Amino acid sequence: MSTQTINLQFDWTTVAESTPYAPAAFEFVQRGLDYTTDLVERESEENHFGLDELDHHVTGQQLCMGLRDYAIASYGTLAPVVLRHWDVYRTDDFGAIVYHMADLHLLRTSPQDSIDDFRGVFDFDEAFHQHSLRECIGAFE
Repeated sequence: MSTQTINLQFDWTTVAESTPYAPAAFEFVQRGLDYTTDLVERESEENHFGLDELDHHVTGQQLCMGLRDYAIASYGTLAPVVLRHWDVYRTDDFGAIVYHMADLHLLRTSPQDSIDDFRGVFDFDEAFHQHSLRECIGAFE
């Protein structure tokens, strides 16, 4: 997935229509994609791998992990509560949101991408377990 520039005053309500997800979930995924792309680029630079224009792409698995980290960095121990409030319960939901946004031309996917890349990447109960979250808080700053 790769991001396209979205106006800061974008109306996510229209995007969320006909989906089970809250408008805020779409904005979260958009911002989380930027967050994840930045992480992947920084890791590549630290490992001395140069990225060309085509390498500003993240896989579904990378995005899921980045969205987990972004949720924790943004909401701390409330991350799972916020995601549930938006009707996001598993990584498959991230995929549904991403592909809905791609259908609306709000982001791009590559031919190698598949919605299956989002299936079962991690278990939300394990990834957002309160004990684990307390250990993670502050690690993403």
